[in-house]
Amino acid sequence: MKGFVSDFKRMSVHDGPGIRTTVFLKGCPLRCKWCHNPENLKMTPVLSFTEKLCVGCGACAEVCRQGVHTFSFETAHKLDHEKCIACGACVEECYTGALKLYGFQAEPEEVTVKLLADRAFYEQSGGGVTFSGGEPLLQADFLVEILKELKAEGIHTAVDTCGEVPWEAFEKVLTYTDMFLYDVKHLDVKKHREWTGVPNGRILENLQNLSLAGAAVEIRTPVIPGVNDDRETLCGIAKMLSAMDNVTAWRLLPYHSMGKAKYDSIGQAYNMPEIEMPDNVFMRRLQEELKPVFARVMLSSDQY
Repeated sequence: MKGFVSDFKRMSVHDGPGIRTTVFLKGCPLRCKWCHNPENLKMTPVLSFTEKLCVGCGACAEVCRQGVHTFSFETAHKLDHEKCIACGACVEECYTGALKLYGFQAEPEEVTVKLLADRAFYEQSGGGVTFSGGEPLLQADFLVEILKELKAEGIHTAVDTCGEVPWEAFEKVLTYTDMFLYDVKHLDVKKHREWTGVPNGRILENLQNLSLAGAAVEIRTPVIPGVNDDRETLCGIAKMLSAMDNVTAWRLLPYHSMGKAKYDSIGQAYNMPEIEMPDNVFMRRLQEELKPVFARVMLSSDQY
């Protein structure tokens, strides 16, 4: 069995307790307009180009058989994403890291060996491994094989999910997952569809099922001005969470637009409107107003 992996992020401190290694898996059922990992939306390899790292050596053009890379005095390095078949030949020749391929196939054993190499950091910090994406539960059969091995080694595991998958996917990994990081973006079905491309019925149903199953869940909500930062929306989420004993925390993440650079690097349009990032004063005020409804609300130093 092979799965589609995008990347590994070592020494992460925002994806669960302690120091963690985060594994990003390919594929996502949502199309959030603010998505900050667009390279993981499709379950296929994607070539990324960071112009500021390019020194114009031309090595990529020499090995590319598709004519993806061209150089001229006027445009310097130009990359045609439509011609690219994501073979990775150019990435191997790029010594500056300007080119990167997101997406490769791997067997569970390969991934597990890589993750266990950071065991010392997990043990010293109370950390572990987090699976993110994309949506890791789209590859539940692949994921559960890795989770089994990690649990056998005593490693803490977390799954970061948007919840838009069949409940059967959750059932496969429940036994081997110590905690779920669960996105709740909006309670209004029309608003949710408008901004993410899908309704939220299955997402909320799966959250209720996790509550009934007693799984430890940390809720995450990106706070996006003009989308879900109003008191009515957030208080509605708070009231829903207050009825769930298994929710360990509700983390509010301030929106940012730094993901726009990723869209540029992979040749995709960024469709999120220009909006200002919520400042610290606003976020702290939100936290204080929501605490009486759900006491375990907290602010994140990470951004969304």
